[in-house]
Amino acid sequence: MDLNIKDRTDLLTGAGNGIGEACAHAFANEGCRVVVTDVSAEAAERVAAEINAAGGLALGIQMDVCCKESVRFGVARVEKEWGTIDVLFNNAGFSRDNAVETMTNEQWSTVLDVNLTGQSHCIREVVPGMSRQGFGRIVNMASRAHFGELNKSNYAAAKAGVIGMTKALSLELGPRGITVNAVAPGIIETERVRNLPQFSGMEERALANMPIKRIGRPKEVAAAVLFLSSAHAGFISGETLHISGGRYG
Repeated sequence: MDLNIKDRTDLLTGAGNGIGEACAHAFANEGCRVVVTDVSAEAAERVAAEINAAGGLALGIQMDVCCKESVRFGVARVEKEWGTIDVLFNNAGFSRDNAVETMTNEQWSTVLDVNLTGQSHCIREVVPGMSRQGFGRIVNMASRAHFGELNKSNYAAAKAGVIGMTKALSLELGPRGITVNAVAPGIIETERVRNLPQFSGMEERALANMPIKRIGRPKEVAAAVLFLSSAHAGFISGETLHISGGRYG
């Protein structure tokens, strides 16, 4: 199936590793101009260099989604070099797990800032250009954690907020030709997840609790993000696509 996304300009946050990196390569393979952003300049530039070396077209930019000025600078640079951003994948994420009674204000606010407020910063910067051209695709990173997970009240609140924001913005931006959707992965085997001390336990729980008896792969999330960014998803907005092996809650 031709996704019909060639030559679009796609900005991805948190694309220096994991799911974001997989999505960056997937967009590049479809002929898109890929803006790889990450809080780590080194990571963003590495992924962009890999795409360019493979014959794609990518730009690596250091961007801190928590900082409005950083986001504004990054978007302005892209618009100057490549024009209006057609697709935004709000992928940057961060977790600081703790029991509610011992969770610090910093742990709460940082997780909300990165996972929810940071997405809003990016959306507010790209929407004017998308509105002028009458087209845009926004895909926000949620998580199966929005159902609630132990010692993750901050993260669950942020991801539930992402889903609410996605629904509200689909109403607001739909008349301008902009769709807004979210993806909600379950356990995905990224390098960060593999390095967790409890990774082997995650695999056991996946086999016990999930209808599809394995952990997900970054490329499977990338496939969903590409679809929601494509011409085939033009009548889909305000939705959250769970990529969680059939497990809900």
